[in-house]
Amino acid sequence: QVHLEESGGGSVQAGGSLRLSCAASGLTSGTRCMAWFRQVPGEGREAVATLYSDRGRPVYAAAVRGRFTISLNNAKNTLDLEMNSLLPEDTGTYICAADPADLSWARECPLMRNYDYWGQGTQVTVSS
Repeated sequence: QVHLEESGGGSVQAGGSLRLSCAASGLTSGTRCMAWFRQVPGEGREAVATLYSDRGRPVYAAAVRGRFTISLNNAKNTLDLEMNSLLPEDTGTYICAADPADLSWARECPLMRNYDYWGQGTQVTVSS
């Protein structure tokens, strides 16, 4: 059974930094897309960053490009999200997602993609 568990959320002032981590277990061997989504009450869930598991190139939403960095820690089996220069509009619940994929020809996971597996999320609050 696949289990994704996020950690690292919290409350920071604008301009601050946070590092989120998603611990993954139960995923079968093989390539996959992994992503971080942000959900705000009353709004849809949007992808902020994606990463293909095999030498993938990260893809970022325009609003976070240059401030957020997504990475895979294969030794710890975690998907991390380093968030710098945080803005109040970054506030939301950050949710980790994973989905088996063979994108060896592109090595990029699109922002618009359905995912099979989801975590419960971790709250990030940025105050001005």
